[in-house]
Amino acid sequence: MLHRRNPYAWTLALGAAVCLGAGAAPLEGAQAVGAAAPQALIDEYCLACHNQRAAAAGMDSAVKLALDGLDLADVAADAEAWERVIRRLRAGMMPPAGMRRPEDPRALVDLAAWIENRIDSTAPVHLAPPGLHRLNRTEYANAIQDLLGLEIDPSVYLPSDDSSFGFDNMAGTLGLSSTLVEAYVSAAGKISRLAVGEAATPRLAIYRVAEDTSQDYHIEGLPFGTRGGLLVNHVFPSDGEYRLSITPIFGDNMSPQGFGTIPDEKVEVLVDGELMETLDWVANRPGQGVAFGEDREGGAMEVAFETTAGPHEVGVTFLATNLAPLHDLNRQFERKTIQTGPTPGYTFFPHVGSIRIDGPFNATSARESPSRDRIFVCRPASRIEERPCAREIVRSLATEAYRRPLTEAEVAPLMEFYDAGREEADFDRGIEMALARILASPRFLYRIEDEPAGLAAGDAYRISDLELASRLSYFLWSTGPDSRLLELAGAGTLSDAAVLAREVERMLADPRSVALSENFAGQWLNLRGIQSHSPLPMVYPDFDDPLRQAMRREVELLFDSVVGEDRSVVDLLTADYTFVNERLAKHYGIPNIYGSQFRRVVLDASLDRLRGLTGKGVILTTSAKPDRTSPVTRGQWVMTNILGVSPPAPPPDVPPLPPPDPNARGAMADPSMRQKMLDHRVRADCTQCHQLMDPIGFALENFDGIALWRTDDNGPIDASARMFDGTDVDGPSQLRDWLLSYSDNFVQLAAEKLLTYALGRGVEYQDMPVVRAIARQATEDGNRFSALVMGVVGSEPFRMNAALE
Repeated sequence: MLHRRNPYAWTLALGAAVCLGAGAAPLEGAQAVGAAAPQALIDEYCLACHNQRAAAAGMDSAVKLALDGLDLADVAADAEAWERVIRRLRAGMMPPAGMRRPEDPRALVDLAAWIENRIDSTAPVHLAPPGLHRLNRTEYANAIQDLLGLEIDPSVYLPSDDSSFGFDNMAGTLGLSSTLVEAYVSAAGKISRLAVGEAATPRLAIYRVAEDTSQDYHIEGLPFGTRGGLLVNHVFPSDGEYRLSITPIFGDNMSPQGFGTIPDEKVEVLVDGELMETLDWVANRPGQGVAFGEDREGGAMEVAFETTAGPHEVGVTFLATNLAPLHDLNRQFERKTIQTGPTPGYTFFPHVGSIRIDGPFNATSARESPSRDRIFVCRPASRIEERPCAREIVRSLATEAYRRPLTEAEVAPLMEFYDAGREEADFDRGIEMALARILASPRFLYRIEDEPAGLAAGDAYRISDLELASRLSYFLWSTGPDSRLLELAGAGTLSDAAVLAREVERMLADPRSVALSENFAGQWLNLRGIQSHSPLPMVYPDFDDPLRQAMRREVELLFDSVVGEDRSVVDLLTADYTFVNERLAKHYGIPNIYGSQFRRVVLDASLDRLRGLTGKGVILTTSAKPDRTSPVTRGQWVMTNILGVSPPAPPPDVPPLPPPDPNARGAMADPSMRQKMLDHRVRADCTQCHQLMDPIGFALENFDGIALWRTDDNGPIDASARMFDGTDVDGPSQLRDWLLSYSDNFVQLAAEKLLTYALGRGVEYQDMPVVRAIARQATEDGNRFSALVMGVVGSEPFRMNAALE
């Protein structure tokens, strides 16, 4: 349940505040500067650098904004330039470090508030014209899951999506090519055959573990008392016989026996938790001449079984009957497969490398499956009942797929595909062809918003309730509207403020809102980046894939707790709790955590460094280099994703840092990362930006490139730094406190990112009045996550379009 005081009254109040993004009550302090004071402040503290002469001379990329050419009496005329000024004033970046500032630090904040108020009081709402918004791969897969009950891997069928403005659901980048059209048509045919479950020809599917896996731990979803292996959700195309074969992981020694030295290991093969067979895993040792693929009886490492069409969980895992490697006196690396060969005194568990599922053999058409239960809402008893039943099925499928009721004119061509399939084979084949046509339809692949007739170019109008239902569901769930939303939209009541607030509350409490943590937070905070980040094993031999997945899951669960418990978004910066499993707890040094399941733990004073986003492994690892930390990248991440200000790109000819010298000793020893950065930023065109980013990164230097805590880096680590606003910090805890002083910036950035993600277009400077109005209203409600969502959903950019010019 969400813990909100009065969402309905709040939403009604929001309508007035956000309706135009203008005319809202002046910000606190906005009038304190007076009429002449803003110009006096700018003259005294800004114009020395930000003038037309300096800009023309190209003194520095940061001073190309000339303020002496802007008129404070008409701020709205140069709103784009003034929005740049506001961002830097709000972030404490201007005047730069070392330059003179007003004695009262509030003076610059009040100046920003005064400029904001002048812009917001007159700015019109920025509305985008309607258009085509293609589903991205995640939305496509979710729509298939909702429609047919099939959990597909969209990467098997479709190419990757491009991203812009930090997200992959931007309408402007989700274009269409002839190659993509072919992919959609091909996917429609394959998925419709899977869903109907026709007798399929044998095919091979291969599932591989990550190259840097470690399988010393239990895998969640597999039976207790097991370790390692692989668990996959495989869609079996039809009823029949299948063969599953197992291949070991070989490790870096590439021996034909496979990785691992423990004899007499037993491996279980399970389908939907039911044991199919227990096999002897050959205890191969170098020199014995036994190739993998032969068990003690001489047969292949293969299991044959029968199953029905549809999705089934297939698991391969070892019985945890031998603990020898875990009790070795010699300390092993966490990434076990980094070993380059037999190591005297060490023992290692064998690892599953991949499983291959081949079939079906002796296939028959599916009789029952979750997909068929969803598709066949009626079953004809005779030939004369087939076409009326087919029409009912087609209408039901297309209504859900197109996210709106169908007209008779739209049903007719779909029935033509049914008729062709029925003539070719039978009733099921006819339904399969009609379904394929639905899945290839633009009405399924695109969120199409129709423009009312009779409007002049640029006229604003409200989108329909059905279009509002789609916007809402793709925003919060990354999938189409459910029957409840469609029912309200069809009745024309969804746009009512109280009804809309009630639906938002319901949707945030629904398990499907996990899409916000996986897709929205996953991209805003770059949690997805950990999937492609591979620290060098020779430098970080304790980094493996279980740790990679745990790091990402930790922040997804943290974000999900903010959503589900309706907490303040500022808790993302300060939360005194986190989520860990055994692998991640061991990495962080949290004792007494066992098993693969994540649990919530309180971070006491001894674990203060782990609080908030700046203490999370996924953030610290993805903002490091594969072989070292990167104060620049970490500082840039904090500026961009917490303070909301992106530093400019570096010059193209900046040389890399010198590589470490492993043979250097004594006085010639390799310098610390801090010293390398100070020596590196000698160029005048680099210094100003590095003075912004580097101090933030220096405060996080106690975390190494995979977020392990350390106190030495070729000498004691100095985590002290002076921030660009003159504040001195020492270490991650004080850095967090400093960031908390800019929590208003973080709340506004969260509003900006949510609005971008919800609209599927970039938020421009014209949208900032609306963003600020959303953030102000959220502040009045404790910065709760639901308040930000309500603000976005109640805003005119979310609920209105402009007619095409």
